[in-house]
Amino acid sequence: MRIAFLTAPEGVEQVELTEPWKAATDAGHEPVLVSTKSGKVQGFHHLDKADTFPVDAVVADVAADSFDGLVLPGGVANPDFLRMDEKAVAFVRDFFEQGRPVAAICHAPWTLVEADVVRGRVLTSWPSLRTDIRNAGGTWVDEQVKICDHGPNKLVTSRKPDDLKAFCEAFLEVFAEKGAKTG
Repeated sequence: MRIAFLTAPEGVEQVELTEPWKAATDAGHEPVLVSTKSGKVQGFHHLDKADTFPVDAVVADVAADSFDGLVLPGGVANPDFLRMDEKAVAFVRDFFEQGRPVAAICHAPWTLVEADVVRGRVLTSWPSLRTDIRNAGGTWVDEQVKICDHGPNKLVTSRKPDDLKAFCEAFLEVFAEKGAKTG
């Protein structure tokens, strides 16, 4: 499977990018780093700069239908930057409209709120997003990982880096189900 990892040029929580990326690669899938600008993405360990990662594709130049699934890593600044980029928001929305699976961890559901795709959905996130998710019509739960199929696609969400093992297992299983149906 070809899996898009969408991040802003700065602010992504590094472990929430690298652990799911490694899980996808180890499972034999092709992860693709998509960002709003070409060049490199600056990872962070909370508020401290960490490593940089080369961008494979610019969101304005790719379409959701060229991927089997989408992973949205968190970090506080990352989804806030993404939600201000119309093409990034449209890219995310397209995965939902096309019935393609999406996985989001920590603060990443802010981008889902902006894309107006949480209405009627049940999801988890970093606790500070609880009110935003409820105000956008979603139901927030405090669970390690939540898989929601109340919509056109399956949505996998987790709360924080401590949930990464469960998050990776869940999104790989959900994406494989979708891949088996379409492939």
